[in-house]
Amino acid sequence: MYEIFYWPTPNGKKVTILLEECGLEYKITPVNIQKGDQFNKDFLRMNPNHRMPVMVDHKPRDGGAPLSLFESGSIMMYIAEKEAKFWPQDLRAKYEVAQWVMWQMANQGPKLGECGHFRRLGDREGNQSYAVNRFTDEANRLYGVLNNRLADRPWLAGNEYTIADMICYPWTVNYKGQGQDIEEFRYVKRWTEAIAKRPAVQKGMAVGANLSTDVTKLPPEEQARIRKLLYNQRAIPVA
Repeated sequence: MYEIFYWPTPNGKKVTILLEECGLEYKITPVNIQKGDQFNKDFLRMNPNHRMPVMVDHKPRDGGAPLSLFESGSIMMYIAEKEAKFWPQDLRAKYEVAQWVMWQMANQGPKLGECGHFRRLGDREGNQSYAVNRFTDEANRLYGVLNNRLADRPWLAGNEYTIADMICYPWTVNYKGQGQDIEEFRYVKRWTEAIAKRPAVQKGMAVGANLSTDVTKLPPEEQARIRKLLYNQRAIPVA
């Protein structure tokens, strides 16, 4: 049984998509990042980086104690390898997939996250025009990387749908919030439409829909509390 410490963000949804695609049983343990659950001592023991998701495999292949992993990329590689699905293990195909998983973790996720952050922030913390332009342009560049990659193949790693596609897809859903026109990237559009039609993707994307809160509808003081909790974090002192 896989237990996923989860909140319905793109990083969480990557993992639930894979679990649904594999047809696996799993348990969702909510980590309400708006309340600060990610800073609880028990959670920090699993992920000192205080970010979700975290996976605990209660029946690891070696028969030992439950195995805990953080970072969505490592979680997805672990599950795909263990279940022998969506990640071919022959040398060339394996690393064709792995490089796009790494690309997503190092480029697409962080840069689109910053893009969304500054575009939502507006002028509450002063003029953000440089940051907005910087990350909106970077988002555009990254969509271009995907578009060029997909121009001559159906999926990121070639002819086979893999975890490379699953890990990138949730970050493309909010292209409007990232200041992008999907019509500019016709091959990305074709790819996202193909993924969105998959029943397992629809189920994975819907996990935790009842947990999320529209922050913009909260009272101003509650919005300010959440921003203070989530933004401009500094180091946690050693106990």
